Amino acid sequence: MNIWIDDQESEKQFRHLLLKIRSLRSGEVADRMKAHGVHYRMNWGVSLTDLRMMASGLQPSHILALKLWNRQWRESMILATMIDDPNLVTEEQMDFWTKSMENGEIAEQASANLWCRTPFAYVKMLEWCRGKKHWVRFSAIHLAGRMALTDKKSPDEFFDPFLEEIVPLARDGALTRVLSRTLLILAGRSPYLRKMVENLLNELKNPDYLSSVSLAVELEQGLRYLE
Repeated sequence: MNIWIDDQESEKQFRHLLLKIRSLRSGEVADRMKAHGVHYRMNWGVSLTDLRMMASGLQPSHILALKLWNRQWRESMILATMIDDPNLVTEEQMDFWTKSMENGEIAEQASANLWCRTPFAYVKMLEWCRGKKHWVRFSAIHLAGRMALTDKKSPDEFFDPFLEEIVPLARDGALTRVLSRTLLILAGRSPYLRKMVENLLNELKNPDYLSSVSLAVELEQGLRYLE
């Protein structure tokens, strides 16, 4: 995905933000993240709080967001998700960014900060459930949870097609935690969705898939706390 941009103002902001990121770097934080398996091509260890403060002083800018993402630093990519204009985001961009993700932090930041505000959120939520890459499927599940939390106006039935994808997704043990979180969010949204999640439990208790059974156990425990 090659992007050619010639915009003096966005280039000026871009250079300023890179300098700001460097000034806030923390090697200790970056090393700790790496030790916990959170890998980036370049990680300056800047806190999310500092990144949010940086983003709060900027107007939404699609061009600047694209420049920041293409830099491929942890901090520049997270800032890109915070300042992009969701109305200018394309499906191609969403697919390209998501397929290039390498860890849960950036996947969660993109879903929470940007994807859930685009016109394509529900479409991608379903498409990505059948993605070949782990972080694509992870993004689908996390995005469903974000939509359930933030999009209060849409009918609960919008989530029915997503719930039909749960059983095959549950066979992947690496997705158990994010599936559990998202399904509990859905169950807490309305009695209708709680019933739908409860109906999934028997399907998940398939002894051929230990991860699926594990998810069922987590859900049963979580549902008790929702009562």
